Amino acid sequence: MSTVPTFLRKAMPPPPAPKGPISCGSFGLAAQGAPWKYTLHHDRAENFLLWITRGQGRVTINGIRRGVSMHSALYLPAGTLMSIDLPNTAQALYLESPAGLTGTLPKEPLLLRVRDSLAQAELTGAIDTMQRELAQRRPFLDDAIAAHVSLVGVWLNRQLRAGSADAPKEKAAERLTRRFAQMVTRDYRTPMLMADYAEALDVTPTHLTRVCRQCSGRTAADILTERKLHAARIALERPKPTVQQVARDLGFASPAYFTRFMQNHTGLSPSALRNRTKARA
Repeated sequence: MSTVPTFLRKAMPPPPAPKGPISCGSFGLAAQGAPWKYTLHHDRAENFLLWITRGQGRVTINGIRRGVSMHSALYLPAGTLMSIDLPNTAQALYLESPAGLTGTLPKEPLLLRVRDSLAQAELTGAIDTMQRELAQRRPFLDDAIAAHVSLVGVWLNRQLRAGSADAPKEKAAERLTRRFAQMVTRDYRTPMLMADYAEALDVTPTHLTRVCRQCSGRTAADILTERKLHAARIALERPKPTVQQVARDLGFASPAYFTRFMQNHTGLSPSALRNRTKARA
């Protein structure tokens, strides 16, 4: 029989259990051995938070490149096209949590410059606490982790209210690049080429290329290529599906074309990449 009073059970329902994997800890360790998982443009099914505690680097959010430095917090909701490039000298913590786990997390990407020392310590402490919870695997782990993620959402909203957001007014070039990035996250598995995206956006391929390079340092074709390459490499880390199915799933005209694509960008065939992953396992 529960020892919690009835009136508390009705007023304070337990946090929802996680709907997928939650991970947190050192960003450097997470990226070790496979930096492409973060440097290539991609979007994730999970919400992602990066907290930089030392050094500086660059991030790209929906096609817009920004500099980040110590005490920058980057929050990216699931489905945000992203690229993170931090040198080895930088130090950062990360938190990845399932979409829909809590209603406190913001709905839009955020880049925060946190100057308050207490707020800095709060976020570092929250991620450290979750890391210990995941390592110790104590009873009610799911409830504890869900509650901590919810508190991180509260922290983000408090910083937003405090004016910590780095959100300059969006220019026309950035609006176009963001719209292109959002289309890429939706359609990169189709056979659409960069010119098809430009037509859908009612601009010329030349203009889209120029604008994307201006905003992100990469052309529109580069961004689309990176998104497909990231998805392909993730798929090839697993024993299934077949190489032919991966090619079809990513909109390639033939497995042979897919093989040339992978060799051009990685130096290895799809089968060789998969076999290398097996050898490391």
